[in-house]
Amino acid sequence: VFCLYAEDAGLLPKGLFTEIVNQHNRDAVAFDRIVQALFGQMAGGGYFGPDQISHFNGDLFSSVDTVVFSPEAMLNLHEATRKDWRNIEPSIFGTLFERALDASKRSQLGAHYTGAADIDLVVQPVVMDPLRREWDTARQEAGALEAADNQAAAQNRLRDFQDRLASVRVLDPACGSGNFLYTALRSLLDLEKEVIDFNDLRGWEEMYTRVQPNQMLGLEINAYAAELARTSLWIGYIQWHLTNGVHYRREPILTPMDTIRQTDAILDLSDPDNPAEPQWPAAEFIIGNPPFLGSIQIRRELGDEYAQAVYGIYGSRIPNSSDICCYWFEKARDQIETGKSLRAGLLGTQAIRFQNNRQVLTRIKESGDIFAAIPDRDWVLEGASVHISVICFDNGTETVRTLDGKPAGGINVGLTTGSNIAEAKRLKENANTCYLGEKKHGPFEIDKNTALEMLQQSNPNGRPNSDVVKPWLIGRDINQKSSERWIIDFGVSMPEEVAALYEAPFEHVKSKVKPERDNHRDRRLRQNWWLHGRPRIEMRQALVGLSRFIATSQVSKHRVFAFADGRFLPDVTLVVIARDDDFTFGVLQSRLHELWARASGTQLREAESGTRYTHTSCFETFPFPRPDDAQRDAIAEAARVLNERRENWLNPPGASEAQLKKLTLTNLYNQRPTWLANAHDTLDAAVADAYGWPADLTDAEILERLLALNLERAAAQQD
Repeated sequence: VFCLYAEDAGLLPKGLFTEIVNQHNRDAVAFDRIVQALFGQMAGGGYFGPDQISHFNGDLFSSVDTVVFSPEAMLNLHEATRKDWRNIEPSIFGTLFERALDASKRSQLGAHYTGAADIDLVVQPVVMDPLRREWDTARQEAGALEAADNQAAAQNRLRDFQDRLASVRVLDPACGSGNFLYTALRSLLDLEKEVIDFNDLRGWEEMYTRVQPNQMLGLEINAYAAELARTSLWIGYIQWHLTNGVHYRREPILTPMDTIRQTDAILDLSDPDNPAEPQWPAAEFIIGNPPFLGSIQIRRELGDEYAQAVYGIYGSRIPNSSDICCYWFEKARDQIETGKSLRAGLLGTQAIRFQNNRQVLTRIKESGDIFAAIPDRDWVLEGASVHISVICFDNGTETVRTLDGKPAGGINVGLTTGSNIAEAKRLKENANTCYLGEKKHGPFEIDKNTALEMLQQSNPNGRPNSDVVKPWLIGRDINQKSSERWIIDFGVSMPEEVAALYEAPFEHVKSKVKPERDNHRDRRLRQNWWLHGRPRIEMRQALVGLSRFIATSQVSKHRVFAFADGRFLPDVTLVVIARDDDFTFGVLQSRLHELWARASGTQLREAESGTRYTHTSCFETFPFPRPDDAQRDAIAEAARVLNERRENWLNPPGASEAQLKKLTLTNLYNQRPTWLANAHDTLDAAVADAYGWPADLTDAEILERLLALNLERAAAQQD
């Protein structure tokens, strides 16, 4: 690939490599022998037939080992020679090549790439903004010296700043195929060109570019990606010179780039018996896109031993339940605190600002500060669109702060400028009310026909199967149409011999669930294979005696609450509120609670998939209003009307089954017709009045007041 670029860029004799491919594209062995000879000459310089070959050297040609291509690969290479490689975009080159050669990623070839404009969201605020401020100062000082007719001193001031640019070191501790580093290198070269142009316009002694690829430092665990990073940087470096009309001809053309190291960035396993924290090289700026793995995926993808080693090293600093990107943030924070770096900008999962993940942001705020952030940004990961957060931080010396590109007075760990909802405390008054639904751990569910058949059968104990065959409710049933799901449930502690007396349900579970449970690593689940894995005893007790309860899907685009029939068994995809009154429903469905839930919940990684409602942070911290009777009645009535009108819309008389499938709460809130908006406005005004607040408060004002109320009540419950 480098040769394809080199001949189009004039670094190899014109058409040389293409001619070799054309002559030998049907004889892979002959092609292999000839390119070995060419690579050997490129390593040291010399003649290849009548053509003189420049001295390339560098890591790329330190070895001339080759692999004999397959016939298919030879045809692909022949096709590739028809392209013009001079204008390849280095910021996507590595990703493109990696996808092309990895069969598992080949389907992503046509997917959107993370290009330079996206990467600049990190590179510009972290690396270039402070350097541009320095350049502004240097330019003004040089101008003043020029005005004083001190030309030599003026040019020396420019040379000093050029020395400064040549001394910059940028580290990407998860560099992949080098996209971030190339963008940083290009930006440094662009700024250096401004310096040179300033000099040339005045006719002063000629200056030459001094910024080099080896100012870019990278850590990458994958050897192939690390080699791609080196190649991308060299291609980008040479291409920048040719594109900007800067002569590029030197011997050797390439130099070794040992600044890109193949290594694990967060765990040193050189001594497997004694895992250690690796040392990152000192670099003024840290940028990059750490891997996106949730805390649960760490064990699944990397193994228990790796996870335990990481937890053993970092567990005293950030929670073991942190997403893996948090370890890069903590390492970068430590580099800044210990003076090995000055500024960092990294991408994080959306979840980094929520729950246990945000502890790493708290530590960043304690030892420095966040000076720029984009809380919610569409990104592309492995060809798929995801939501990420961009976070830039330092030792606290930066005075300019921006949030979503706009000036901000300060940025808190929730990546907002307003109230820091992360400070909210759990309130005792909300305890024993909100629960996560139960988790079955196995195929206990049955279809409607099987359930109806079981309900007709008798048992040796004389009890009906309705004791253990129950209607089942999942999160999708709230936002979409209920699918009349059923589940077999032997409660929380029914002995096996008692469960067996419910003959058909028990035998079904024995044949479907037991084989899965027999191999489960959790001994409790193996031994109690007929019982659900997490039956949520407290939730079941709280629902006793309620003819209905309030539920919301744990994951939802719209934060919608609904009443559910008390006969249903709620699944783990539901958050259950053990209340049946219209007042509680109204407060939860109000704008005030929705704002709180979105601020304290979790933004999902998938594009446009909404937020996660977490019962501990969204419900148990929420300060409910304490209304008088009239205010309570007003909220209850507004809630009753809203619910009644929603139900009428969802279930119109005479609607066909096909029509009913389209009449869902998700579709209703996507459309948000005027009648629905009006009903919500009435409810929101009633809830605001119960707090004694105006109905027209801004979102930020509502969150500020709710947080103050939370902290006030939390302090009172400690007295």
